[in-house]
Formats: sequence, structure tokens, C-alpha cells
Amino acid sequence: MTGIGVRYIVDDVDAAIAFYTERLGFTVVMHPDPSFAILSRDGFRLMLSDPGGSGGGARAMSDGRRPEPGGWNRIQVQVEDLDARVGALRGAGVTFRSDVITGIGARQVIVEDPSGNPVELFEMKGR
Repeated sequence: MTGIGVRYIVDDVDAAIAFYTERLGFTVVMHPDPSFAILSRDGFRLMLSDPGGSGGGARAMSDGRRPEPGGWNRIQVQVEDLDARVGALRGAGVTFRSDVITGIGARQVIVEDPSGNPVELFEMKGR
């Protein structure tokens, strides 16, 4: 497997898999252990790691800090109909960090996965 991906630290790998596959259209590439999975969408790879797992993504840094979910860096998922997606996600009880924001060339909203990691849903203007 080659390419570029992002690792997200999550509290519950199975809950994260359900969120990303059922709500955002990702597919499971591999789930070899309860504490780790790789998902994919449109050539993008998302690695999910439990901070208590035995894999490399859970290991302490050299200064002793431990990986944890959250923060503001985020993946961006392009959608065709942001309003419809927002309605479906609100109906499913997904947590939103923002309302829909209209920018220069797009509209966006930030939702949280089950561990609090931000995901930006992005719709190009003029579509």
C-alpha cells in the first residue's frame, strides 16, 4: 500500500469505523486488531489507533507525552450537497463544532468523530 494518509488517535476503533464508513463513505481496508484499522476513501488512507493499544501509534513520545484524540488539525472530506449531509448527520446525533461557514470559494462545517477528532465537510461553491 502506498500513498499519503493521516493517523487519528481514537478512543474506540470500532465506533470510529462505524462513523467513517456509515456517515462519510469510507471503506475498511484492514482491521487486524481491535486497537487499529485502516480505512480508505477516494485514494486517501485514514489510520485509526487506540492510544491504549500495542501498536506504534500508541507509543509514548521521547518526551513522555502520549497520543490522544482531539485537536484542530483535521481531514477534509469533499461533499456534493453540504446541506443534505448536515441534515443527515444532525439527525444521526453527530456532534458539530461549527455551523456552516461560507468562505471565498467553498462552504464548510466541522463535525467530530466519536472520539472528538474534527472532520471538515467541504462543498465547492458554484456546484
